[in-house]
Amino acid sequence: MTDRLAIAIAQMNPTVGDVEGNLAALRAVRRRAAEAGADLVVTPELVTAGYPPEDLVLKPMFQERIEQAVRDLAAETSDGGPAMLVGSPWREEGCLYNAALLLDGGRIAAVRFKYDLPNYGVFDEKRVFTPGPLPGPVNFRDVRLGVMVCEDMWSPDVAECLGESGAEILIVPNGSPFEIDKSDERLNLAVARVTETRLPLLYVNQVGGQDELVFDGSSFVLNLDCSLAAKAASWTEDFMLLDWQRQDDTWVCEKARVAPEVEGVEAIYFAMVTGLRDYVGKNRFPGVIIGLSGGIDSALSAAVAVDALGPEQVTCVMMPSPYTSEHSLEDAAQAARSLGTRLLNVPIWPAMEAFDKMLEPSLGGASEGVTRENIQPRARALVLMALSNHTGSMLLTTGNKSEMSVGYATLYGDMCGGFSVLKDVYKTTVYQLSEWRNQARSDGLRGPGGRVIPQRIISKAPSAELKPDQTDQDSLPPYDKLDAVLHCLIESELSFQETVDRGFEPDMVRRVWMLLDRAEYKRRQAPPGVKISRRAFGRDRRYPITNAFTAQL
Repeated sequence: MTDRLAIAIAQMNPTVGDVEGNLAALRAVRRRAAEAGADLVVTPELVTAGYPPEDLVLKPMFQERIEQAVRDLAAETSDGGPAMLVGSPWREEGCLYNAALLLDGGRIAAVRFKYDLPNYGVFDEKRVFTPGPLPGPVNFRDVRLGVMVCEDMWSPDVAECLGESGAEILIVPNGSPFEIDKSDERLNLAVARVTETRLPLLYVNQVGGQDELVFDGSSFVLNLDCSLAAKAASWTEDFMLLDWQRQDDTWVCEKARVAPEVEGVEAIYFAMVTGLRDYVGKNRFPGVIIGLSGGIDSALSAAVAVDALGPEQVTCVMMPSPYTSEHSLEDAAQAARSLGTRLLNVPIWPAMEAFDKMLEPSLGGASEGVTRENIQPRARALVLMALSNHTGSMLLTTGNKSEMSVGYATLYGDMCGGFSVLKDVYKTTVYQLSEWRNQARSDGLRGPGGRVIPQRIISKAPSAELKPDQTDQDSLPPYDKLDAVLHCLIESELSFQETVDRGFEPDMVRRVWMLLDRAEYKRRQAPPGVKISRRAFGRDRRYPITNAFTAQL
């Protein structure tokens, strides 16, 4: 009977569709595990394909390439080195499954299929995969491993089945996206499964960015007493070798490294950095371009970009109009200097005059007001996209969730761009993030330490500066009240009356509700951005554009 087992956690950052690159990373992980003396190395969910593969996984050619690559990798395990538990799409009897494959002894020694396919929020797995049956344990060198794939851990059914059928260690490969405060939820669910089954649990998550999703890693091990035996780092690839020993009828993981938890505002900041870094890197952009206005949203976006990519890959552009204040010019220049980025200055007043002249015969006096104001961000978008076309760098949009919620943004203007790091970040959180970045300097950030966002940018009243003496609060409620109402309507999905009962003015709630619904057509045309909350705009929150329900308020 086996009394000791060395299991390696491989917290990896796969790229969707890069079968060759993902398999090369798996081979590198196995070499490292062999050098460390591991018996088994556990990798994340669908690591061969990248997660989530969406409809790409339905292509027969893609399926065939992955299956051949896995068979080739399995054949290499005949060398006597460590076995691998690999997440992969897998076909069997005409069905496509989300599978965990045990590669050992030169073959695919065992296959287990994901039972509980999530179909909520950002997840559409029932669209592409067939649910597997309730699994039994995998026999690995006289140890019965209970393999649960990601969502299988979120309810008791799979763990209960494994426990009743003789599993000795629960192993959970994951592709679990980040949401604020989700790490506590994962840990609580793992504790529940350990408590119910009286079995230790090893949880392996992926890390990195994939389109709007980011994965924080934070893999961990719980012993039978629910104590934390090991925890991998957050927001970076990690490798841990864990020594397991049989004690009486129970397996125990010896205490290993426990990385500190990254929480709150710091976690949000690293989510934005990770999402942007991988979006730019995996899509092979040479860098990013940012319109730097002298306001807090663009300053924070620039700081995130520099921390993600380094200052040499970030170009900032100031585009003053006749309404741009002197302090905005000064603040933008100071922010660019502090971050070490290049700053271009391209005034847009000649374009404004040209458009006034062009439109006068058709619009006459109607070119004043909102029509004239919106010409300015659209002129800026033209400048920024011209620079993007010229350099190949991606234009980074700087709008926040508060603005996008109520439509306080110009379609084909300041909404123009390829990606948004603030898309799921409310304005009040923008201020918190800016203060945190000025006070903290963490490993893993590529920008300079110290204050990088000028204090005046944080303290001054926000303004689009599209007309004289304009502030955001001319058009919107104060951001602390607006964000609180939006959180009720979006994240909590409260009714009109339930929101009013939280202490808000009925007229304000009614107005915000109507603005939120009416802006759906804009949000459909907004760029992708990092998901932070439980209800990010996009796949999390799918509302009709044509919607008469608001009229019933």
